[in-house]
Amino acid sequence: TAEADFQLEAMIEILKLALVKRKIDGKCLEVKDAYASGKLMKQEAVLREGIDKELAKKIVAHVKEAKLKVQAAIQGEQVRITGKKRDDLQEAIAALRAYDSGMPLQFNNFRD
Repeated sequence: TAEADFQLEAMIEILKLALVKRKIDGKCLEVKDAYASGKLMKQEAVLREGIDKELAKKIVAHVKEAKLKVQAAIQGEQVRITGKKRDDLQEAIAALRAYDSGMPLQFNNFRD
């Protein structure tokens, strides 16, 4: 019903606000379709962590498409990008920030 759908949408918004308070991006939340179970309406929401294989392949392809002097490798749930110069790595980070992957990206272990 329309009322149940409205309530489910409100619950998802409340959940997203709670995630924002904990400094978790709302893009991590994967909301599935709602279904009726007796008198109740149920909707599953999955909190994604890490990068799945498909997204990792797209990220590696995007880095190679940019033709930067860096190498990208998939390592489990993360993509490792290595390069000789700091400027090349910063260009790769800028290219990935501009790329809309549908999943928030984190950059860590950035050394001199």
